[in-house]
Amino acid sequence: MQVLDYNGSCGTKINTVGLYKPKGVFTVQEILKLQKKIVPELVEVLEKRYNILRTIYYNQPIGRRILANQVNLGERIVRTEISFLKEQGLIEINTPGMNITKSGEEIVTKLKDFIHEIKGLSEIENQIKTLLNLRQVIIVSGDVEENPMVLKELGKACSNYVKDIIENNSIIAITGGSTLKEVIEAFPRLNNLSNILVVPARGGMGKKVETQANTLAAALAEKIDGTYKMLHIPENLSSDILDFLLKEKGIKEIIDCIHNADILIYGIGNAMEMAAKRGASQEEIDGLIKLGSVGEAFGCYFNKESEVVCQITPIGINIKEAKKISTHIAVAGGKNKVASIISTQRNNTNGILLTDEAAGREILEQLKNNQK
Repeated sequence: MQVLDYNGSCGTKINTVGLYKPKGVFTVQEILKLQKKIVPELVEVLEKRYNILRTIYYNQPIGRRILANQVNLGERIVRTEISFLKEQGLIEINTPGMNITKSGEEIVTKLKDFIHEIKGLSEIENQIKTLLNLRQVIIVSGDVEENPMVLKELGKACSNYVKDIIENNSIIAITGGSTLKEVIEAFPRLNNLSNILVVPARGGMGKKVETQANTLAAALAEKIDGTYKMLHIPENLSSDILDFLLKEKGIKEIIDCIHNADILIYGIGNAMEMAAKRGASQEEIDGLIKLGSVGEAFGCYFNKESEVVCQITPIGINIKEAKKISTHIAVAGGKNKVASIISTQRNNTNGILLTDEAAGREILEQLKNNQK
């Protein structure tokens, strides 16, 4: 078979389609890199309009002033962009506020992957995956600390990943927290699975019922037409009471289900902040500081060398049981969690990390600096 090169002359004769690249033909990635170098302002405008559309999509109906605050832009700039997007038929403006049109929704969906490539996030994902020795890294565009809508995008990315890997007869263990709440809210309804069990990964923590692991487990089970079990034990009970409760048949059965989970979904926190949320005394916090605690995940505190230096009461998943679970899905965003993410994720070969662009870039920079 003959193919023509860019100038119209015959190229090399090949037997397999796709192995020959004509002269002057660029890949999508090469075109994106050229655009970024030659017309960087085009990329900036594209990203700005994408962020505006994405924010409207998640908050509709939304007013102009609130939108300006959400995307961190001046009202005059937002007014100009709104006029453009309305002319293009991507948004509608009504009395309650702005709504995205069907065409606008399609643009948001299609632009997500384009923005991902043009920012070089695939390359960052691969580098972090190699340096931390993880199974996979997924990065969403943006910064959760600057734009709260990025957290919703992070939740959606996680829910899409989990949706694609759930199999019949799976047991899913999930921790609590505001980030995991976004994951469950973004989860689509599924009715093509059978015998799925969802359990809280650990006991209750904090005062917000809506972000408790029990609540999230029940909500996820309802969305995927599965069943759930609840663990009605707070994490800050005394060891004597816990030992008694863990001998109860009903509690023991739930703990066994948690330990037999196929998928573990959890958030990552700063060690000191998580200790405070758990009601730790100042003496206990001082002890964690002396141990060099940096990050916390599923009740385990990790130091900079990614060693577990402390585990809280044995309710649910602990580091020993976690290592037996075939798929770990960690979700955390923001530069303030970078050290915690690195400490909890290094050499987690079963791990899938989902984070935002700001954290991803900082993670990569720190990992490279540590290699020098």
